[in-house]
Amino acid sequence: MQPTETELSRRNCIPILYTRGTHYEVGFDVGRTFSGLIHNFLERAEALPEYLEAYSNPAGRSGYDETLKNLKTDFPQYVRELEGIADGAKVPFHKLFLLHMDDIILAAAQKKPTRDLPTGCSTICINHNDQELLGHTEDALATTLNHYYFVSAHIISDQPQGKWGVKEEKFTSLCYAGHLPGYTMNYNHHGLVFSVNTLFCTRLRPGKTPRHFIARALLAAKDFSESLEIIQNSGRGVGDGCSFNITFLKEPVKFYNIEMAPALTDQGDESELDVLTINSGEYNYHTNSYLHLKSEKTNKYMIDSSVARLETFSTYSIPKNEEDLRKMLSDQSHLTHPVFRDQKFQQVKTICVGIFDIKKKTWALYADNPEKNKPLVVLPIDV
Repeated sequence: MQPTETELSRRNCIPILYTRGTHYEVGFDVGRTFSGLIHNFLERAEALPEYLEAYSNPAGRSGYDETLKNLKTDFPQYVRELEGIADGAKVPFHKLFLLHMDDIILAAAQKKPTRDLPTGCSTICINHNDQELLGHTEDALATTLNHYYFVSAHIISDQPQGKWGVKEEKFTSLCYAGHLPGYTMNYNHHGLVFSVNTLFCTRLRPGKTPRHFIARALLAAKDFSESLEIIQNSGRGVGDGCSFNITFLKEPVKFYNIEMAPALTDQGDESELDVLTINSGEYNYHTNSYLHLKSEKTNKYMIDSSVARLETFSTYSIPKNEEDLRKMLSDQSHLTHPVFRDQKFQQVKTICVGIFDIKKKTWALYADNPEKNKPLVVLPIDV
């Protein structure tokens, strides 16, 4: 008897799509190509039922409409891209958009999430002499396992697009099914490399820009100052929180960890930021709690998990090379909150692990524990 979809365990498989066109055309190609994965993901997404319930609430729908209206003003090209994904996959647009709004839709409906799970990723940056590495575990709800793919896109527009006037984008991004590129691990043709750690705060702002769209916009950044401008998002600000781990393929190499949170008041019109620079000879760890930005924190399990993973990292000597990086990102010594999460009945799992080698200009992706397995693929960082 063949195994059913629900019985399939971790797969050593990741599809990649190469696509070129307008934002809508690229989105349509993604949706059409990965329609099966997107449909299956929507059937399994635990958060979607409560997002749909909030969407049916008048206050929730008002927050949805305001957020979408403002995105059509600031980033209309990314709304069209998401519309293309929905049309290509033949799924309702509002379901995909709700996943991008995340818990902002619950805040709009004045509801609290019923989920309180330690979802989130771990990142290590090493800037040690000739070793310049960014390692990242992509962690999510267990139902997300096997529901991701690479998108390598070249987007060309006749006219400048959105608030930053972008005409051309070229990038490769790891994407969850049905999601815009950006909110995982990525690089672009300007030499930008970055990963994302989800951060949780209590002050969510409907009408502001969801973090997924900030991450999508970041894929167009040409240099660090432009990256900072995109994350700051002056004139609107972000609606929820995350941190970005950023570097550029330029000498001298520096890494940056940027913690981002909504403005302190509803009237605030730019993201609250803290920027940490990791210079030559330094390293940095980040998980899923605010370490520098004095922001309200929520989700006790996320905080406990984040602290535990940071404490695990602190038991190691200073990491100096890729071998150290693999060992740390593979660590399962903590019984409750391991770094590499793969317990059979655990609701949160490490979906995959990525290691960017800035010197070699490569991106290795592991579909399983990197200490015990070879990378599934090593992509060149094509800039």
